[in-house]
Amino acid sequence: MRSYFLVLSLLFLGSCKVEKIPFAKINGSTMGTTYHIILESNNPEQIKRGVDSLLVEINQAVSTYEKGSIITLFNQDYNAYLSNENATLNQYFNENYQISKKINQTTSGAFDPTIMPIVNYWGFGYTGKNKVQEVDTANILKLMSYVGFHKLTFSNEKVRKEDSQLEIDFSGVAKGYGVDKVATYLESLGISNFYVEIGGEVFTKGRNASNQVWRTGISLPSENASQDEFQQIVEISDKGIATSGNYRIYYESKGNIFSHTINPKTGFPERSNLLSATILAPSCAIADGYATACMVLGLEKSIELVNLQDEIEGIFVYSDENEEFQVYDSTKK
Repeated sequence: MRSYFLVLSLLFLGSCKVEKIPFAKINGSTMGTTYHIILESNNPEQIKRGVDSLLVEINQAVSTYEKGSIITLFNQDYNAYLSNENATLNQYFNENYQISKKINQTTSGAFDPTIMPIVNYWGFGYTGKNKVQEVDTANILKLMSYVGFHKLTFSNEKVRKEDSQLEIDFSGVAKGYGVDKVATYLESLGISNFYVEIGGEVFTKGRNASNQVWRTGISLPSENASQDEFQQIVEISDKGIATSGNYRIYYESKGNIFSHTINPKTGFPERSNLLSATILAPSCAIADGYATACMVLGLEKSIELVNLQDEIEGIFVYSDENEEFQVYDSTKK
């Protein structure tokens, strides 16, 4: 009798099919750009509400374009920041500071969020896209006196600055940080296969709907290239990937080209034969910050950086002496 019931049980279990969870897409707007998520889920609408709510919270902490954000208070009304209870123990603001501090130290200052006043001067910050007509070197030197990550400290659960004129800009890590937080949120829901992208910065986990490793493209670093033209396709899983370049965000003024990558050491836009820097790292925030730093460092120092830092890999697109595209890819060494 026992074997009879065992056979029935096995037949019953064999007849049950494990329902495959479908893949869904979630899209939205955040951080002045868009986000796109592909994930295994039966409830994408509910998850989207959670994602949107999370991204609003992050924006309210680190967006310089949000009037009431913590970073806006820090920059423009420091006393209000110090007395603001929400600023104390704010995970998002404080973690952006700590990530930035790490990258600032390992890049010898090539990545420096205190460059905000200079970013505004060149028309790439929260004060508006005002083109510089005549470069005011004296003003740049004055603004540079407020630049320097060493002028920031962290005590009693708050970031503190030694000069009220000092301002910070976390845009070099914030999108990547947002990607990481969304990825952590999805993991907390038990989702093990997903692709998260915010403004071109990506983190993936597991596999796609075809049970293959996720793939993402590195944009062709050309001013005339379309959004779907890629220099290279990269397979990536359980890592973050971010790309920085000067080929999209720039302007021309009186015959001069000014790009959004500002060198924290000089206060001037940085242009070199390094056209784009793509970094792969354990987190997207780390990848984002290092990619930004590499555009300041240039090709040779960026190659040195990725060879020294075990946690990151780099793919650098540059122009050679004949102005032809070349690629250095540390993942293929």
